[in-house]
Amino acid sequence: MKPFLLMSSRAEDEAADEEYAAFQRVTGLENRQLDRIRMEAGPLPWVSLDDYSAIFVGGGPYNASDPPESKSETQRRVEAEFRPLLDEIVARDFPFLGACYGVGTLGLQQGGTIDRTHTEPIGTAIISLTPEGRDDPLLEGMPEVFTAFVGHKEACSVLPATAVWLASSPACPVQMFRVKQNLYATQFHPELDVAGIITRVRVYREAGYFPPEEMDDLITALSTALVTEPTRVLENFVARYG
Repeated sequence: MKPFLLMSSRAEDEAADEEYAAFQRVTGLENRQLDRIRMEAGPLPWVSLDDYSAIFVGGGPYNASDPPESKSETQRRVEAEFRPLLDEIVARDFPFLGACYGVGTLGLQQGGTIDRTHTEPIGTAIISLTPEGRDDPLLEGMPEVFTAFVGHKEACSVLPATAVWLASSPACPVQMFRVKQNLYATQFHPELDVAGIITRVRVYREAGYFPPEEMDDLITALSTALVTEPTRVLENFVARYG
């Protein structure tokens, strides 16, 4: 089996390492089976899709819909370097799963509207599958309604015409979509467990997702969350493309 590739944009070592460990834990992929590129760390190395089974894109602090002048130099570089690779991924219908930031990148690339209309605070959301979602192979074995961890400042408010709508939540209508046969994006985080989301709450305390003084109360609330189903998305992805 060719390895999978996780492309990350988290500048904080603790959050980036936890994300990589989370993808490994959920998928069962070992170090030699899951490569990682931290896009924020330096110029993007050349990526040959022929070397990989599939591509994951993790979440992160970037908002694809922000005005260019408000983005950091690093974010502008990451976006400029990633754009042609994503174009190739889409052109080839190469297996791709973007978690959270994947909605912004793939959604914009396909002509959808990404904005701050449907933000969700860090916490849990009730996700419902659409009829198309119930028939999608990546959601095989999933209940029609399940709980997932979320937390995002932007989301897809107008689905690309090329996309198949797979899942929604009350506050965020587009929680998951597919383009062509093999290109997926989720707004919820299929990789996260309670420990993982608490790590991110601590790391991103000052990032504007919640009032910093409310961190302890948020951690207390998250500590009792029961989130068991979203990991199946990643398990099914690896089983299908590995």
